[in-house]
Amino acid sequence: MVVLNRIYTKTGDDGTTALGSGERRPKYDLRIEAYGTVDETNAAIGVVRLHTHDTPELDAMLGRIQNDLFDLGADLAVPEREGKETKKAERLRVVASQVERLEHDIDALNDKLAPLTSFVLPGGTPTAAYLHVARTICRRAERVMVELAAQPGEPVGAAGIQYMNRLSDFLFVASRAANQNGAGDVLWVPGQNR
Repeated sequence: MVVLNRIYTKTGDDGTTALGSGERRPKYDLRIEAYGTVDETNAAIGVVRLHTHDTPELDAMLGRIQNDLFDLGADLAVPEREGKETKKAERLRVVASQVERLEHDIDALNDKLAPLTSFVLPGGTPTAAYLHVARTICRRAERVMVELAAQPGEPVGAAGIQYMNRLSDFLFVASRAANQNGAGDVLWVPGQNR
């Protein structure tokens, strides 16, 4: 259980922040960037949910995703270290079943969509437009996580990277669902303005 009695601690005034392990890192550290961008994705989804009161199924999916993104942030905040025993309970990690649930949600939404005949421009309904914003932030988070995983001594769980990859797909499919199941998509017309 997390208890937050004080919000400011002043410990970050020197330009560092603590990982969940207690290790301090510069605030520009790639691991901090990774879980910060995951948090940014979560905040963007929070904005989407301001517009989903008429779509309870989508809203419920997004609520589960927001919780998963907190799990992912916790996962990234405590890097797995081989051979190190932890005195605390087993650390929270994103697992394959979370990725599978996201795939199931993608399939459920995608089954109702009109066939796609062109690339889609971000837009349509406010819900769809905000889903596209969340999708692009999600893609950035994924890129940062992959870059972090490529650094020596900076493990990132495979399921976490898979989750973000699927999440961007989910957000795309959800944007189409929010555009009258694809009927309201704004389609790209190559070279239209030449």
